[in-house]
Formats: sequence, structure tokens, C-alpha cells
Amino acid sequence: MKTNRLILPIIAVLTLGLAPFFPEPHFFGKIRWIMGGGEGMQAADYFDLLMHGAPWVFLVYRLIEMLVKSLKKQNT
Repeated sequence: MKTNRLILPIIAVLTLGLAPFFPEPHFFGKIRWIMGGGEGMQAADYFDLLMHGAPWVFLVYRLIEMLVKSLKKQNT
């Protein structure tokens, strides 16, 4: 059951979160661009970061949710 809750976020990260795969995923390119000052970024670039970053946020949310449930179960 626990792995079923991770299937959708993992598939989303592997498809939407890393697309396009070559020459480098948009998500990592946009993060690098922002960390370099974000000079020349436009609204479409931030929207693109949001769309490619959402699956990563969803995956982290699910992992934290599973961790919290596991810790609560151990304490009871």
C-alpha cells in the first residue's frame, strides 16, 4: 500500500519533472539560472519552473507524509 502512494509522484517526476531529458532537464536548468541571478528570466520561465517543479514538490510531500505516519505509528 505504501508503494502505491509513491507510484504517481515518481511517474510524474520521471516524465514531467525531468522533461525534456536532453541536453538537460528544464527544472535543473531553471534552478541553475535562478541561482546565477535569474538575469533575463521572464514570466514564462517562472511558469515553466513551476510546472516542472510541481511533481518534485508532490513527491517530497508524499515522502514526508509517509514518514510522519510511520513515526506516529511507532510512538503508539
